[in-house]
Amino acid sequence: MTELGGFQDRVARIDLSDGDVAYESIDDEDAKKYIGARGLGVKYVFDQGPDVDPLGPDNLLAFMNGPLSGTQVTMSGRIAVCTKSPLTGTVTDSHHGGWSGARLKWAGFDGLLFEGQADDPVYAVIEDGEVELRDASHLWGNGVHETRETIEEEVDGSYGKNLSIMAIGPGGENEIKYACIINEDDRASGRGGTGCVMGSKNLKAVVVKSSTKMPQPADPETFKEGHQQAMQAIQESEVTAPNEGGLSMYGTNVLMNIGEEMDGLPTKNGRYTSTKSMREAEDVDIDAERVSGENVRENILVNEPTCHSCPVACKKEVEVQTMHKGEEMNVRMESYEYESAYALGPNSGNTERDAIALMIDRCNDMGVDTIETGNMMAMAMEMSEEGKLDEGELEWGDTETMIDLIERIARREDDLADLLAEGPRRVADRKEAHDNSLAVKGQTIAAYDPRCMKGMGIGYATSNRGACHLRGYTPAAEILGIPEKVDPYEWEGKGELTAQFQDLHAISDSFDICKFNAFAEGIEEYVTQYNGMTGRDVTEDELLKAGERVYTLERYYNNLNGFDGSDDSLPERFLEDGILGQGASEGEYCELEEMKEEYYEHRGWVDGVVPDEKLDELDIEVGPGTGVSGDGGAAVSSDD
Repeated sequence: MTELGGFQDRVARIDLSDGDVAYESIDDEDAKKYIGARGLGVKYVFDQGPDVDPLGPDNLLAFMNGPLSGTQVTMSGRIAVCTKSPLTGTVTDSHHGGWSGARLKWAGFDGLLFEGQADDPVYAVIEDGEVELRDASHLWGNGVHETRETIEEEVDGSYGKNLSIMAIGPGGENEIKYACIINEDDRASGRGGTGCVMGSKNLKAVVVKSSTKMPQPADPETFKEGHQQAMQAIQESEVTAPNEGGLSMYGTNVLMNIGEEMDGLPTKNGRYTSTKSMREAEDVDIDAERVSGENVRENILVNEPTCHSCPVACKKEVEVQTMHKGEEMNVRMESYEYESAYALGPNSGNTERDAIALMIDRCNDMGVDTIETGNMMAMAMEMSEEGKLDEGELEWGDTETMIDLIERIARREDDLADLLAEGPRRVADRKEAHDNSLAVKGQTIAAYDPRCMKGMGIGYATSNRGACHLRGYTPAAEILGIPEKVDPYEWEGKGELTAQFQDLHAISDSFDICKFNAFAEGIEEYVTQYNGMTGRDVTEDELLKAGERVYTLERYYNNLNGFDGSDDSLPERFLEDGILGQGASEGEYCELEEMKEEYYEHRGWVDGVVPDEKLDELDIEVGPGTGVSGDGGAAVSSDD
């Protein structure tokens, strides 16, 4: 057990196969070594066995909060969902905001560990330190929004006041490989197929009901000092300042115009580095400004909801009236995110603002990842253009077809939808279309072009959960100058910079607090708040080592599943012999191999594999070891 502050020291282990629920404490050493949320969740997934079938009963689906979740710490409304990904075959963790992470803590839990497979659909209700499974057969087939409304009536709670619901839609039920979990209607654990795992277990929803019971810090004076310091940093930041900073004013979509101006916005399946370049080359009507945060705020913004303990309020709720197949449709949804708008918009060859809002809303209701869905359709458009798609045609920018295709994919309604439901790696394998895929380890890239932002290139390649901008957010330095400005086109130093960001984000994900705090806070604020809440006295170096330990355990898990440096790759079109950048990125490509060498040297890895002495150095005492030593050879047995 652990007596650290911020923990409830209670985890529920739910065997869905027989309906049994057992309650257990958290190992104190694990709590100290892996912090919480992402770190502890990955440790639980590792202990379950790296070689499990992602869609089999032995795969663990862990909902985890951290020692800072649900506290007074700013932006502490996050929750981590950890499992083995059916999309990539790697370990994955996917986070969402809102209130469910805080409410899970207030309901008396640090985590929920789901294993097995229910014979019939169920949903879990968490309240007052107990877990109850209820029949969900009547909910199966429903979208997320209808599911939420029905459950709210059944559990006699007040949604948004004492009730949170994390649910899957038809996408998860039908095991779409990039299905996601939706919380608070439109907050998504989007990446890696967590909703697909949930669907494979016949688990429709996780419902948390609680009053507000914030954990109190073990060391109030230290916590107060850290909290005040963090609040000041957030209020003074040009990015996070409430009602003033770019993120607060325009949400994540503040980056759309910036990415466009830099020629760092992948467009038309990454053929172009901006909509301007596409417009000039093809003489088409496309302009990223139409889907920018500024345009959204001026024309369709209706509300700015926020998550637990967050003064920034980056969520931008919008309302649009748009025509679809002759029918006028009114859509009110949250939220018009940068990544969603990029994938369903410019990367798919369109910038139709209101149609994209409808697509985002439909993705959320169906429970599929907006990034993967948009990028899969862009991949299909390019394949169709090249005559590789026998299952049907899909033209660039055809928003009418895209809108309907989202539900068709979620329900696997026809051959084309069934194909695209499998994700980019399987589509590429089946159709000999690897040249059309923007995926790394089976997951597609986000809205940052690696020909422009070189740190993002090595970040995509070395992410443990497949291409991802949130493992190590180097655009903070390359675009925003946080903690200091670096040249986005320079590759030297980006390997080390990326590793540092990866470790820092592993810490915040394990706390679990929003990554956006990193636009204002740093390791000093992290340490003081963590020590104040838990009662520990760790140094900055010790906390950074814990972040490295979490990241390394994930890499070790992947190594045991056969991943190595050859999987730390990028789509060919971003490399020297691919498609060179245009406009402000004229002639640029991503120098991946040079950055990988620098990255591995900093990490102490051998061609993407964690050597046994690195496991020893970080006190990772699980599993058989990789059998690799730092000199590139087999590890020397301790008996030799």
